[in-house]
Amino acid sequence: MQRQSALVTGVAGFVGSAIARRLLSEGHSVIGVDCFLDYYPRALKEQNLAGLRERVIGNTGADNSAPGKSAFTFHELNLAHADLLPLFAGVDVVYHQAAQAGVRKSWGGYFSTYLESNVLATQRLLETIRVNKIALKKFVFASSSSVYGNAERLPTSELDRPQPVSPYGVTKLAAEHLCVLYANEFAVPTTSLRYFTVYGPGQRPDMAFYKFILASLEGRDIELYGSGEQSRDFTYIDDVVEANCLAAAKAESGSVFNIGGGSHVTVNQALKIIEQYVGPLGVKKSERAAGDAAHTGADASRAIEKLGFVPKVNIEIGLRNECDWLRAQLKSGAVARL
Repeated sequence: MQRQSALVTGVAGFVGSAIARRLLSEGHSVIGVDCFLDYYPRALKEQNLAGLRERVIGNTGADNSAPGKSAFTFHELNLAHADLLPLFAGVDVVYHQAAQAGVRKSWGGYFSTYLESNVLATQRLLETIRVNKIALKKFVFASSSSVYGNAERLPTSELDRPQPVSPYGVTKLAAEHLCVLYANEFAVPTTSLRYFTVYGPGQRPDMAFYKFILASLEGRDIELYGSGEQSRDFTYIDDVVEANCLAAAKAESGSVFNIGGGSHVTVNQALKIIEQYVGPLGVKKSERAAGDAAHTGADASRAIEKLGFVPKVNIEIGLRNECDWLRAQLKSGAVARL
């Protein structure tokens, strides 16, 4: 296997850190970037980084690195403001995961952070590549099923009209369009992956499964927005990481793919699965949150055909793994609360 050097943005986050772990385990080197947005506690992000910092390169690789050289280099910087060119030295592939996440907070005055972190940061990366004629093998962008909003049909394909129902979804769609523009006009080899509700060990503490499981383990009622009959296509973290690696190797420039895990269930059905692992849940219902789509469902046939993407972890196994992880986090005192 030929060793590559990858730039992973948002490397201290849920998906970014998982991609970096996978790349390092395969012998690649990783340049990681994160600016530690205060959306959730920095301590959790530092946990994600801890294992990455310990990786070293042996002297058997194609680049003949000396034993003991770190395979992981970290830069704390803001992509919307920093000089980005030094990050690209020797880089073969970019996995652009950095973003301001979350639907509910994207309304109101905080929207400027979404614009800066999701749109401007992406444009500056692409522009740095264009202006400096950086020869990348691939630029993989983390988009979102939020671009579809209340989709006209389920399951939803890449040919269906995006119509986001949240400012967050608007910014992800704008960044995705930038990737396509730079591919078409300047031959930047981009591909965008529309993630459908990623979950599993390491999940962000603002996400529903994390909050549901933690509340149950601590003997608290969970807060459920809406009726619970809203449905999602849930995608396990390892499957999302695999999709990124496949896209880096196989995707055509300017392409867009749905990445869904094939586990389409309602929130109420997911709660029944969680109860199998943590016991009965007390539920306190609240009004539907603005910007939450009623249903999402991925037609991932294009990713299956073009990339060879096959999700392997179903919702029952995935939720069991997340419950086990959060139980261990709680025991060690390492849980994050918003």
